[in-house]
Amino acid sequence: MRAFYSVSALCAALIFVSIPARAEDSVETTRHIIEDQITAFLKDDAETAYSFAAPGIKAMYPDKGVFFAMVKKSYEPVYHPGNYAFGRSRSIDNGAMIYHEVLISGRDGKDWTAIYQMMRQPDGDYKINGVQIVPNTDSKGI
Repeated sequence: MRAFYSVSALCAALIFVSIPARAEDSVETTRHIIEDQITAFLKDDAETAYSFAAPGIKAMYPDKGVFFAMVKKSYEPVYHPGNYAFGRSRSIDNGAMIYHEVLISGRDGKDWTAIYQMMRQPDGDYKINGVQIVPNTDSKGI
């Protein structure tokens, strides 16, 4: 009987320990996706960069070339950052949506804050659902 209680207690402990880890894993996973897309932009790899876009973004830009041109024109600091670092992150609805603050120093010397909206897809993967970019690196909160 003691063995049963020990196993039950161990299982319960593992469940409680794994719940926060999953949320943290989602935050780390989505950070890697953002980094991978920035790397693709730096390599002018439109196909890979486009692969990280959520279905809603792909509906607005159904061709990787059009998507890439839009990013080059409207999101220059994200397209070719000088340096960047992650700021705060926020998980909504148990990880269904994750926001990341990315502080960027542009190649032109200007500082920017990009807020990435990461959306969990029906298959469990995350895609970039939008980016808001504002000039400066002062955190506005997310």
